[in-house]
Amino acid sequence: MNLNWMKLRPLYLLISGVALSLSFYSIFVWGFRYSIDFTGGVTVDYRFPSQQSTEAIKTALGINMEEAPKSITQSAERTIQLKYGPEFNQEKAGKLGASLSQALGENPEIVRFESVGPALSQEILRKTYVAVAIASLGILLWVTYQFKSLKFGVSAILAMIHDSVVLLGTFAALGHYMGVEVDILFVTAMLTILSFSVHDTIVVYDRVRESMRKHPGVPLYDLANKAVSETLVRSVNNSLTIIFMLFALFIMGGTTIKWFVAALLIGTISGTYSSPFVAVPLLVTWEELEKWWRGKKR
Repeated sequence: MNLNWMKLRPLYLLISGVALSLSFYSIFVWGFRYSIDFTGGVTVDYRFPSQQSTEAIKTALGINMEEAPKSITQSAERTIQLKYGPEFNQEKAGKLGASLSQALGENPEIVRFESVGPALSQEILRKTYVAVAIASLGILLWVTYQFKSLKFGVSAILAMIHDSVVLLGTFAALGHYMGVEVDILFVTAMLTILSFSVHDTIVVYDRVRESMRKHPGVPLYDLANKAVSETLVRSVNNSLTIIFMLFALFIMGGTTIKWFVAALLIGTISGTYSSPFVAVPLLVTWEELEKWWRGKKR
């Protein structure tokens, strides 16, 4: 059964408009909490003989150390990860270990000491921007070539930008309220979500193209309704499979990958929505504006 999905375009526009407005507010007002991958700094992991909570570490640091770390997380079993600025060094790490030993009664072992300099962090940030730009341009050119129409490519890119902004805005809010940082894993998640979003969009577009070949005289509006009806159930079922798996990882996985999984989860939900309800309505609207413009020029 074909439903008139395109009749609800104003509703889709309203939902996306609210989501984008909130996301832009988060991005430009709160900004991001960048990890040392982008700002430079030191990551040091201490392994204890027994399990220690982050709260116990915070208490010990408050008693014995004036310099507070940027973040304290549990990276593995019996292992606590601290992140400091670029001025932190091996000598300070040793003194910190002795201080923790005195406060907690256990002698921790330094199992990781990793330093990222400011120059390297800026290079990583620059390469991140370049990677996203190249991926977006490649997708635009490929979709345009495959569907022999610029409007297909641009609509797909706009839907992809929609998903990117929603993900960025969500993490800006998480950083503001929960101290969540943007790191290299987040960039990996974003690039993965971009490919997922475009793949889902191409599935719908391919059904539109197939219908255009079979029914050359039928308006794109009707073909779009048919394509969404035929692909929506499949798309939702595929996405739910991914969402259930990611949700299990988020609940049961370690803290190291927790927010990486959260980014994939948010992007998957947004991508599932944007393919039929952002990309396709944009395509139909573009087609209608083209017809209106051609009629006006006559």
